[in-house]
Amino acid sequence: MTVKPPFARLWLGIFGVGYAVLFGLVMQTLFTPVPYGDLSRLGRISEHDFGWRIDPPRVDAALLRGTPIEQADILVIGDSFSLTRRWQSRLVQEGWGVASTSWLEVGESLCDDFDRWLTDGGFHGKLVIIESVERLVDARLERSQGCVEMRKPMVTEREVPLPPLDKVPGFALNWDGQFYAGFLTARCTRAAIAGEERSGCDPQVRAAAVPDGCALFSNRRCGMALFLSVDATGRELTAEHAAQLQAFAKARDGVTILWMVVPDKTTTYLDPTHSQAFVKAFNEAGLGPDLFAFAQRQKTAIRDFYMPNDTHFSMHGQLALGDRMVEAVKEKLAVPRGGG
Repeated sequence: MTVKPPFARLWLGIFGVGYAVLFGLVMQTLFTPVPYGDLSRLGRISEHDFGWRIDPPRVDAALLRGTPIEQADILVIGDSFSLTRRWQSRLVQEGWGVASTSWLEVGESLCDDFDRWLTDGGFHGKLVIIESVERLVDARLERSQGCVEMRKPMVTEREVPLPPLDKVPGFALNWDGQFYAGFLTARCTRAAIAGEERSGCDPQVRAAAVPDGCALFSNRRCGMALFLSVDATGRELTAEHAAQLQAFAKARDGVTILWMVVPDKTTTYLDPTHSQAFVKAFNEAGLGPDLFAFAQRQKTAIRDFYMPNDTHFSMHGQLALGDRMVEAVKEKLAVPRGGG
């Protein structure tokens, strides 16, 4: 019988241990669900614990297609809350032609020649709805200060730019993940639940306990949900911000503006008094619907109003938002143009 030298047995042992570790990491990754929420993806946090589990409603595809800008009654300028076109579908269902573009296409600012930009782009409709999530209003207004000329031409897309999932993802092996993705996901999930920061885990995402969370969210660990850290540390909106929105609307000649400010997820579930001076001034000026109060009502009426693993409304929440916007548009177009 041949006896292997000691160094050969050592190297075989090291190789065997390394192979076992690598095999374990790969197997852990294969059985770690592929992330389907923006916060779980960013923070490397488990969908098993934080993924939503209620299938979204289906919407007729014909209601999601944008109207050509020359034929549109309403133009929507929005951010990621508007890219699925779900809330706009309620306006289309009411008979309005809706064209949509994004802040990215516009250039993240609204300039002095906004009216001419609309006309040059072919829009001759009744109403412009400008939507922004709460945390980005300040930056967008700051970029708009002193902005003379819209630098990008009007671009609208007829097809949905960000189609949402149409059902809860089922089990599938995670073949595309990095071999250590499962290990990192487990590590970052434990850290997030414990409220700790760990290397390799993105501090932009945090898990937080939500009062009565299991009545509000469908994820397995429903007492908690994921949030953007910046929501809690960013600048609060003030009455001055509302005044800036009003001034922009009043300066427009021949176009009616309806502002649509969507509260942050953190504001809705953890800090409902955030930006209240802004909300009061916004409502008093009649600039648009009070979506802060709307969110407080809907978070208890719709389970997963915001998705537990995402910064956005669920599609159930989007359709409720669309119903609220139908009311707001009818109110806006039924009265003479005044404050904007």
